[in-house]
Amino acid sequence: MPEKPRPDPDHLLRRLQQKEKKAERKAGKLKIFVGFAAGVGKTYQMMEEAQSLKRDGADVIIALVETHGRHETKLLLEGQEIIPRLRIEHGGIILEEMDLDGVLARRPAIALVDELAHTNAPGTRHAKRYQDVEELLAAGISVYTTLNIQHAESLNDIVYQITGVRVRETVPDRILEMADELEIVDLPPEDLLARFNEGKVYIPLKAEQAMRRFFRKGNLLGLREMALRYAARKVDDDMRSYMDRHGIIGPWPAGSRLMVCISDNSLSERLVRIGQRMAADLNAEWFAVYVESPSDRQSSRRAQGQLARNMRLAEDLGAKVQILSGQAIADELLAFARAQNITLMVVGLPRRRLWNRWLRTSAVNEIISESGPIHVLVIGSMESESKEKEVPAPDEVMSWRPYYGCLASVAAMTAFCWILHPWLGLINTAMMLLLPVVYSGITWGRRAGLVASISAVVALDFFFVPPQFTLAVEDLRYLPMFLVFVIVGIATSFVTDLVRWQGENARQRERFVSALYAFSRELMAAEDQDSLLRYSAKEISEAFQCEVMILLPDENGTLEVRAQMGEHIIFDERRFGVATWVFEHGQPAGRGTETLSSASLFYLPLHAKEVTVGVMGVSLGESGRLLSPEQRRLLESFASIIALSLGRTATAPTVNSPALNRSS
Repeated sequence: MPEKPRPDPDHLLRRLQQKEKKAERKAGKLKIFVGFAAGVGKTYQMMEEAQSLKRDGADVIIALVETHGRHETKLLLEGQEIIPRLRIEHGGIILEEMDLDGVLARRPAIALVDELAHTNAPGTRHAKRYQDVEELLAAGISVYTTLNIQHAESLNDIVYQITGVRVRETVPDRILEMADELEIVDLPPEDLLARFNEGKVYIPLKAEQAMRRFFRKGNLLGLREMALRYAARKVDDDMRSYMDRHGIIGPWPAGSRLMVCISDNSLSERLVRIGQRMAADLNAEWFAVYVESPSDRQSSRRAQGQLARNMRLAEDLGAKVQILSGQAIADELLAFARAQNITLMVVGLPRRRLWNRWLRTSAVNEIISESGPIHVLVIGSMESESKEKEVPAPDEVMSWRPYYGCLASVAAMTAFCWILHPWLGLINTAMMLLLPVVYSGITWGRRAGLVASISAVVALDFFFVPPQFTLAVEDLRYLPMFLVFVIVGIATSFVTDLVRWQGENARQRERFVSALYAFSRELMAAEDQDSLLRYSAKEISEAFQCEVMILLPDENGTLEVRAQMGEHIIFDERRFGVATWVFEHGQPAGRGTETLSSASLFYLPLHAKEVTVGVMGVSLGESGRLLSPEQRRLLESFASIIALSLGRTATAPTVNSPALNRSS
């Protein structure tokens, strides 16, 4: 008998990981009522189901439901238990939000949370409502919620192309994927338009004009198709999951791996969303890859912030983010793609100025010509992306010191040559004037080297080439010499920049690796917990140029500061509250995250074998500096080593484990 085909082991592993993630939510189930636009009846449908569950004896409460003045929806609130809203003052206005702690204290079986994509008011624990829902699920509370399909992060660019309206409030696709049930609430576009014209669809005053552009039949048809397709994909995923559980062998797809090439421009956001949708359709593992190059050293803070957002978006959508370095961007990307067995590359083609096209070969063309069996999908920039201009940040002041220095060096050498010109001659004078050009390129980089080259040419022509004290050239044979000056200046400064950048990268990697090695070695040799913690705080503070505090629970389970480096960190009640939340939930929070983002410190849990043994807080100062993705991964490595060392010590503290909390 022919051997039966076996399931793809990578596919089974992904299914198992998804199953484990759902198991971590204990008994909490997530049901999302999805519609293609406001007014289709998502909230009404959710409330009707809640009433039905209530009649059957289920413990259902309303955590937050927005009726928007609709009489039919208000009637469904009668007889339901409602958790009072949290009132927050912001800018002289009272804002109402869901009382997350109140719902957690009540601990119902099912909580109704409307408008999943909502952005919370400043001062709340989480920046987004879907994060509140995640915390409810982690506490074992089932959640029924509502969402319009245009708020799915991966569909953001498609929605913009269809409607011309950029949706700012989005939900990561992982939230929809973790849902136990998606229920499509559908309504014919003609009926929805009739409701809209009758004033039955709620429209905020500030968004009225945009919403009137939004509610067109063509737009609604496109959004309706997107919602139905998304639901069909969820059904297909559930079917394949059923086949996995019951050992049904199907036509397993060949393994695919996808790579999205990102950079520091806004086009990369669209590339990441396209990559996520394609990876979901292909059921493929995917990477988001960025290549550092010497030109990144002059990038503005705005570009660096855009790059950080692109990487964070890729991580939120499930990509494995990789940072490479090299001068030849195309070569680095193709080498990584071949090493990782990538089958499809997604690259962007931003619009470039005409002179830039002449001077530089496109990395995209190089990738296409050298890709071989790897498929390459090229995405062009949209009009809004191509018109985006780089605006320097207010605090980014251009330094003129290198240019003053290169001009001064050229002037000094010119004066020296003028004095000795009768003995040097024109050829030796020209060679002498090359010295400040080379020096400027080596010391101050490409731009200063170019300025020095032009200045040296002008000085040579004005003072030494006949006729003197004019810029006219009597003998055209001097022109190649002038050209050599410029070429030498550009080549020297370019090579110097490249060598300096490679050296800095090598030193940084060596410093990180040696710090990690020395750190782990010293921690393993520590005899007691106090010396371990003091050394940890000292090393992290020196490695990241930051202030650090490490907190561990006492005998009563209350966090206390056990080690600290820096004089400006004061452990007050607010910081204690953030650290306690991180300890109890085992998730990062604070500055640079979307959880308690107003905090001045970045808090990282110390995990040891899925058990939280403490919390580390890091302060990067008041300059607005954030950790780069590479620095954050290194800091997480330090935290893991500390947690393992704490678990090894004989006097290990009381630990906090989500698993233990669930069992209690």
